[in-house]
Amino acid sequence: MIHFTKTATSVVAALALTTGTVLAADPDLTIFDWAGYEDPEFFKAYTAKHGDSPTYAFFGDEEEAFQKLRSGFKADIAHPCSQSVPKWIEAGLLAPLDTSRIDRWDELETSFRDIEAFQKDGEYFFVPVDWGNTLVTYHTEHLTEADVQSLQAFTDPKHAGRVSIGDNVDDAYALGFLATGVTDWTTATDEDFKKASDFLREVHKNVRTYWADGASLAQLMQSGEVYLSWAWNETYSTMTYEGHPIAINKNTDEGVSAWVCGYTKLTDAPGSEDKFYDFINAWLEPETANYLVGYWGYGHGNATAMSAMADADLAAVGLDSNDQIRAKTLWQAPVNSDLREKMIAEFELIKAGF
Repeated sequence: MIHFTKTATSVVAALALTTGTVLAADPDLTIFDWAGYEDPEFFKAYTAKHGDSPTYAFFGDEEEAFQKLRSGFKADIAHPCSQSVPKWIEAGLLAPLDTSRIDRWDELETSFRDIEAFQKDGEYFFVPVDWGNTLVTYHTEHLTEADVQSLQAFTDPKHAGRVSIGDNVDDAYALGFLATGVTDWTTATDEDFKKASDFLREVHKNVRTYWADGASLAQLMQSGEVYLSWAWNETYSTMTYEGHPIAINKNTDEGVSAWVCGYTKLTDAPGSEDKFYDFINAWLEPETANYLVGYWGYGHGNATAMSAMADADLAAVGLDSNDQIRAKTLWQAPVNSDLREKMIAEFELIKAGF
């Protein structure tokens, strides 16, 4: 059985980080990342070789990261998710990868690695490293599984002020589309988009706050201040290990969402190219995969390493699946640029109460 813990140091660090924070270390490699991924357990081989961690800068969501990079912010590596990668490629933010320098390239999950939208002119631009679900997560002292059998629970007035969803346009619209009957948002019509947006406006009436990261959501759910959330696997995995009465429902009437994120090489990266590949290779080690699954509850892009893990261990952190779940999963695939821009603009209006 895999056990996962959080050291006091890592928890305090995660809670203290805010958008724009910079953790300076190795000056030859700067990572632009989500808060929490500076955890040194993810790249132990890199630190062993170079004697220090990379320097980290953080973003709160991918649109913020995109705009900051467009405005001239310089880093070597960024960590976008599937739906953002094509936009970043077309904007000229990403440089092609030399896959011959990625030691475990052939071990990567091909259904992630070989997505056409992550390639251009025969070259690859994306290394899938982490994947998971966004799904119903709830406090069992306040709700039962029957209470959250439908995603319509997010709009039920009796839960006003006790709901939280991520401050993330893709996860939010995954919820909106699923709740209104769409499991493939790449084929969504204007009417589908309107229905999803209308649903999210109803959810907004119940939202206590839009969570920015797993640590902030865990604080809200620990006390029961929030008892219903649309959350990543991390929340369930860490909180149940720590003894909190938290559960997930992967078998709601409407389904769950799935995503994959990964590392990219930024154009005109100012740091060391050798260290870029050392960092990527460290992330793809089986030791990193075991840590990501066991301590964070996320899947890893190294399919060979994942296949060596016991089914029971994957189920313990909510990574198990079956045909029924897969049939009702909205995969956060890249969407056309017009729809994505509409999602971004509309979500900002919804959060503002319009």
